[in-house]
Amino acid sequence: MTTPQRYLSQTEAPTRAEVDALPGLTLLEFGTGWCGHCHAAQPALAEAQASHTRLRHIKVEDGPGHALGRSLRVKLWPTLVLLRDGQEIARVVRPTQAADLSALLGNAAH
Repeated sequence: MTTPQRYLSQTEAPTRAEVDALPGLTLLEFGTGWCGHCHAAQPALAEAQASHTRLRHIKVEDGPGHALGRSLRVKLWPTLVLLRDGQEIARVVRPTQAADLSALLGNAAH
């Protein structure tokens, strides 16, 4: 799957019920298009994802009133939540290096 180029708005993002029903591995990336930490994490994320081409990656715009982020207790951006069959198996908050994300994505193999 290809990496999304933009964050999906609240109206475009999946609902919690849709996320819970996702089959296989999914990486939810919560942030915003204007967040400096989110922009800074993109090279590390791209590097870490290069070997996980079958991983579904969904970028979700987060903020006040965004139910999906609140339901997953997202407080800082970016927060990346790894799901298997809709269940959280790992997360990382404000990654700065590919190694931070490699550890997260290593959970995909288990």
